[in-house]
Amino acid sequence: MPDTVNGAITDSVTQVNTKVLGDTPATAMGNLMMPTSQALAASAQNLTAGQQQANVMYQAATVQGINALMNTGNAVTGAVTGNIIDKG
Repeated sequence: MPDTVNGAITDSVTQVNTKVLGDTPATAMGNLMMPTSQALAASAQNLTAGQQQANVMYQAATVQGINALMNTGNAVTGAVTGNIIDKG
């Protein structure tokens, strides 16, 4: 049984290990950046959807307010007319 290992084998293993160690920081940053970018994209989509829903609600509230303002005159006229008819 030989006690020594061929130098070409040790060089090959050393180079592979060095490559793995060199790739590790880039892989780690990729693993960090991908979920972060996906979370930011989902956050932006949720914000946009929330703004759209808020705009629908604001528009509905505005229409209800305008309807209330426009119908106030009719309500007052009807009440006054009712009072006049009751006195007569």
